[in-house]
Amino acid sequence: MQYYSLAKQSPQVDFKTAAITGQAPDKGLYFPTQIPVFTAQQIERFKTLDKASLAFEVMKPYVGGCIDDASLQQICAETIHFDFPLVPITDTILSLELFHGPTLAFKDVGARFMSRCLGYFSKQARAEKPSTVLVATSGDTGGAVANGFLGVQGVDVIILYPKGKVSPIQELQLTTCGQNITALEVEGSFDDCQAMVKDAFMDADLNASYNLTSANSINVARWLPQQLYYFFAWQQWIKLYGDTTPMHIVVPSGNFGNICAGMMAKASGLPLGHFVAACNANDVVTRYLASEKYEVRKAVATVSNAMDVGNPSNFVRILEIMQNNFASLTKVLSSYSFDDAHTASTIHSVYKTHNYILDPHGAVAFLAAEKYLAENSNSTGNIARAIILETAHPVKFPEVVEQSIEQKIEIPASVAFLLDKQKVSIPMQPSFDAFKSWMLGKA
Repeated sequence: MQYYSLAKQSPQVDFKTAAITGQAPDKGLYFPTQIPVFTAQQIERFKTLDKASLAFEVMKPYVGGCIDDASLQQICAETIHFDFPLVPITDTILSLELFHGPTLAFKDVGARFMSRCLGYFSKQARAEKPSTVLVATSGDTGGAVANGFLGVQGVDVIILYPKGKVSPIQELQLTTCGQNITALEVEGSFDDCQAMVKDAFMDADLNASYNLTSANSINVARWLPQQLYYFFAWQQWIKLYGDTTPMHIVVPSGNFGNICAGMMAKASGLPLGHFVAACNANDVVTRYLASEKYEVRKAVATVSNAMDVGNPSNFVRILEIMQNNFASLTKVLSSYSFDDAHTASTIHSVYKTHNYILDPHGAVAFLAAEKYLAENSNSTGNIARAIILETAHPVKFPEVVEQSIEQKIEIPASVAFLLDKQKVSIPMQPSFDAFKSWMLGKA
């Protein structure tokens, strides 16, 4: 398997090079030269495969021989050793709970897969200087990457996060690790952090001093493994409803890597239904699908902070999957956006009516699912159903959730220990020059 830049000005590379460099020299995102298509026989076999074996089958074509089979099997087993349960909320809406990993967020999957891939490549290369992972986070990415890479030999991690725009537990998860993890507290937005990371990859001085890569979903090793839980959800779905009932999927969307991975799974032959991108006030894609005009706006802060992205990097990959055909895109993807007031009221009403606690991102997805199902009801009498991706545990957003459900949330043991730790971060202005100066000063 080879990967090409979506900017079309760089040579093709293999999975190893794409994973290590993160972004192409021309600033484009890497994309596989071909999307693996599974046969009907493979899809039938996938129904009953255990998670580790299924993960290996899905990821093997993308890795393209850059990792031997035994090592890839081990990487897959370590990546997905926790659960992804499909939980009914109402008669028509189910929640795929992706927050049962070590940092209570869906990004544990991609971060763990990528950390183990880079660890494997580092051992193979025996590089004189370590790989340095640069990652911008709007909330959960930072904690997942910090946990996934903590203690990995030959890899240092630098996390840039927007000051005051991540939740308290999210901040503790990315600022209390120590060892090979450093957190930079940026006086700006997530878009500022992401721009600084992208500029670093293009800077000759920094690339001469560091072996740079990224752990954001721009990196294929972080992005592509997110396909896996769509396969796991489908396995559970067919046990509940058989394989003739469409599984429509509603994804809370910020940088659009998650929903893009699901659309890759569909393009590979997984029989999924319609996709819905659930957005908050940062609605560039919602507006695009309604107007065919892509207009970037500065990100605004919301209670669903992981979706506070004004210029989603991965949407260009969605366009590539759909061969940049707007009419084809709108047949498989819809989008709705909702404000904070509706988000909070939905957390309240779902808890009171269904005894299920949504996090703010899941609440936006629940609203979008309700709207999509209402607009696409089946006149034949068959019940249309959808799953929402619950991407993070509600405890990560205590202020809005506890106020909405009018009670305290029990803190899981997996994060309770963080409350006694002291945040350690380095203040940083939202300026690439300031970031570059700091990087060169520590090189």
